[in-house]
Amino acid sequence: MATPDFVLRLRERIGHELLCLTGVTAVVLKGDEVLLVERADNGRVTPVTGIVDPGEQPAVAAVREVLEEADVVAEAEALVWVHNRPPQTHVNGDVAQYLDIVIRCRHVSGDPFPADGENTRAFWRPLDQLDDLDGEMRERIRTAVAHEGSARFSA
Repeated sequence: MATPDFVLRLRERIGHELLCLTGVTAVVLKGDEVLLVERADNGRVTPVTGIVDPGEQPAVAAVREVLEEADVVAEAEALVWVHNRPPQTHVNGDVAQYLDIVIRCRHVSGDPFPADGENTRAFWRPLDQLDDLDGEMRERIRTAVAHEGSARFSA
């Protein structure tokens, strides 16, 4: 599902106005590779991302999104970064601002496949071949790979 039902219901009331949401980025690692997807809406290559449902724990959301989007079973290992993204306008005109929670996950099983239509590709990429990714997406991955101890909080 591209847009959660609760967001669609809110959009019926507020239209394209700014909506603040909690997002999750699942950085799934398998050895020296990271799971990436190519988004169907804008063509960007990213780790798996999604919206945390009301009442859902962020780690549960990360694992759920990985299974839904890439048909991969993952296990959440660590909260590595919490940061507020600037407002963005989606392709359909909706404006949203995300509090993004980056979760490092480990691969349990499954071969990547664009399972739910949100992505055109799902694949493993070596960690040393990320130069073509958006700078912040590279930073999310680097933060997850380098994580030790407590989470990183942005000031």
